[in-house]
Amino acid sequence: MKLHLDAAAAMSSAMQAATSFSHLLTDQDPDDGDHVVPGELRRFLARLRLLHGVPFSYLVPDAALLPVESIRFFHIDRAWTDALVQGALSVGTVSTLDHAHLEAVYPHIRDEVDRTERAVRAPVLNGGPATARDQLDGPAGTITGCLLRSRLVSGWPGLHVRAYARDVLPDDALSTVAEDDPNRLKLLRMERLAPAVLLVLFDGLPEVVHIEEPRQGVQFGVRLNAADPPAARKARVALRNATDGALVPPINALTAGNSVEVPFRAGASGVIDVAELRKRLAAKVPNAASPLPASGLALQMLRFPYRQVFGDPSDEQGLHFQALDSFRPSVALADWKVSLDKVIKEARP
Repeated sequence: MKLHLDAAAAMSSAMQAATSFSHLLTDQDPDDGDHVVPGELRRFLARLRLLHGVPFSYLVPDAALLPVESIRFFHIDRAWTDALVQGALSVGTVSTLDHAHLEAVYPHIRDEVDRTERAVRAPVLNGGPATARDQLDGPAGTITGCLLRSRLVSGWPGLHVRAYARDVLPDDALSTVAEDDPNRLKLLRMERLAPAVLLVLFDGLPEVVHIEEPRQGVQFGVRLNAADPPAARKARVALRNATDGALVPPINALTAGNSVEVPFRAGASGVIDVAELRKRLAAKVPNAASPLPASGLALQMLRFPYRQVFGDPSDEQGLHFQALDSFRPSVALADWKVSLDKVIKEARP
């Protein structure tokens, strides 16, 4: 007796086989064992999820969305990046059977790309490279990030960016928290897309983000007094006790009692008159020798790397390198509604 197998029965059998045996499809990776997805493809898809190779115009369609000297925080839509991965995988699917096979193995692909996503940028933990025990694992979660467009990016190539799930670090404290600490979010990607544009992706939703100059070498500097009007803002040097180097209070403000105005050379804008500055410091620095020695001048001019803190609304530590402007509503809600209604009416044809 002859057996007849029509196309529908053949397709049904093939789809059932693809579904039943998808978990047995493995690839031996010499780096990290058996996987459904070959290592090169797995790493490519993980990098694709982290926006490697995505045109910048897709991220920022108009330059006005990222003006000069600005920062923008965002979160990544997982549905969008999953569709990006599925689109890349669909290139190799031609027939209905190919689609059925891809649909059957996709949950395994997704899980493996989740794990690989966190290994694209190997973290440095506890002062050394990450080990197998230190690698952050598990299903993919929320990805957030920031885009910074500033001269800061080109001026300091070694810029530090750190994100924390909880604000537990004083704003002016030296950070020694490794990336495997539960309070610190892992950096999934940190890359300069242009000389003055920096892209950073975080593994999670941060409460506080620190952007800091590199802590390399010793640097001198002065500060602009935020209390002065912007058009008449002057540079000042905060005074330190010559005995122990402690800042003269109040620490968070520049006053006539705890700082001196920086003199500049006549006809040379931006060039400090060091001799005159030395005299002014010698007259006001607590416990200073007269004349002020070179070491004493260096102590007064010492400036720690500047750190900008984002997302510290409660300011529990109460410490900042400089006073930060905070938002305070200055228009009553009723007045704002009247102004808004007027603008809407004028905008309507």
